[in-house]
Amino acid sequence: LFLPSFQDLFGVSMVVPLMNLHIKSLGASHTVAGIIGSLYGIMQLFSSTFVGCWSDIVGRRYSLLACILLSALGYFLLGTSTTVFLFAISRVPVGIFKHTLSISKALLSDLVSERDRPLVMGRFNAASSVGFILGPVVGGYLTELEDGFYQTSFICASIFLLNAGLVWMLPWSEENTGNREKQQGNKGTDSFSAKANRDLHSKSAANGAVASDSLFQSPWVQVATVLKRIKGIACSDLWDIFLVRLLMSVAILLYYSNFSLALDERFGVKPLFAGYLMSYSSALGVLAGCLLGPITRLYQHNTYRILLHSSTFTCTLILLYSSALSIWMVILSSTFLAFSTTIGRTCIIDLELTIGGNEASGTLLGVGQSVTSVGRIVAPLLSGIAQEFSPCGPPSLGVGLALVAILIMNANKQKYCSRGNVKLKNP
Repeated sequence: LFLPSFQDLFGVSMVVPLMNLHIKSLGASHTVAGIIGSLYGIMQLFSSTFVGCWSDIVGRRYSLLACILLSALGYFLLGTSTTVFLFAISRVPVGIFKHTLSISKALLSDLVSERDRPLVMGRFNAASSVGFILGPVVGGYLTELEDGFYQTSFICASIFLLNAGLVWMLPWSEENTGNREKQQGNKGTDSFSAKANRDLHSKSAANGAVASDSLFQSPWVQVATVLKRIKGIACSDLWDIFLVRLLMSVAILLYYSNFSLALDERFGVKPLFAGYLMSYSSALGVLAGCLLGPITRLYQHNTYRILLHSSTFTCTLILLYSSALSIWMVILSSTFLAFSTTIGRTCIIDLELTIGGNEASGTLLGVGQSVTSVGRIVAPLLSGIAQEFSPCGPPSLGVGLALVAILIMNANKQKYCSRGNVKLKNP
């Protein structure tokens, strides 16, 4: 699963930075390009919850394969887009079904124990981030060739087809999974106890049986089940976790929203340096994902404490950046912010799954993605208003939002510490 996640973001990050240039070369205005970009974000906002819940019903294998293949179709259509209309059509299947990473995370959550989940999620995010670092470099090189954008899009579609093959080859049956884990145990690499493995086998087999039955249900029955599960999430006592995720997402997006422009206005730094600094932060984020194992052991696997401390550290670093008097303070804050944000993102997902329960992990991750999408819609608006007052306005506003998130976590400390007392009921 780590390899498809790396290839997923590698392929996407080859294409996405080139899209604005391509749509403008097709004759679209800035407004039309912005509308198409916004429509993609809106489709992601509404589809992530439904697709995540659908993966709980029909099973991870079929939903993941469907999302990969339909995303491949979208990028293939993008490679044939010679008009603005075709470009817009190509974004529809990707906007609705490009939730491959979320379903992969839900599958990982099904396969590993709760104790090891932050470590595995951290490594998964690190593998994805490496692809995101390398992809733009390769895409920039390919676009220099004749019809470079079209070639890049076809390569991205081919990568998704390769991912579909890899997912299809995964040992999904209980026997294959048991044999693989037995071999790993003989080599001394299995991190779970025999009892934990038997429990995971039982849960996996039960979920697989339910998914097989659900797959052949009427589409209307599946839609009704999806809506019922989403209603269960809406009526559950998880609002504060999703609110914390929203506030921290907007705070971090405000930090990056005018990063290049603010560095130019405050310190006279060129955009090229800002680009290098952001790439440097992304590389450190990969390292942070690999360090989650030692960190969780240091905190005795208390996800709440790790999230509270990382959020407090993030708030402090954004405050340091907004009040920085030299570029070296900006570099310092960017260095440590890469660690705190990566750890915080992993911990908030783990906390959602711990309190919400693994029975609806796809739904929970889908709702979390929708919450983040809301942040991506709201953050540019808040950033534009804050920049009217000062180049330091957006990060300063981010500090305030992060403080609110920390206060919410402190106010609900008892619920976070009594893990699992509000698990969702399986409808």
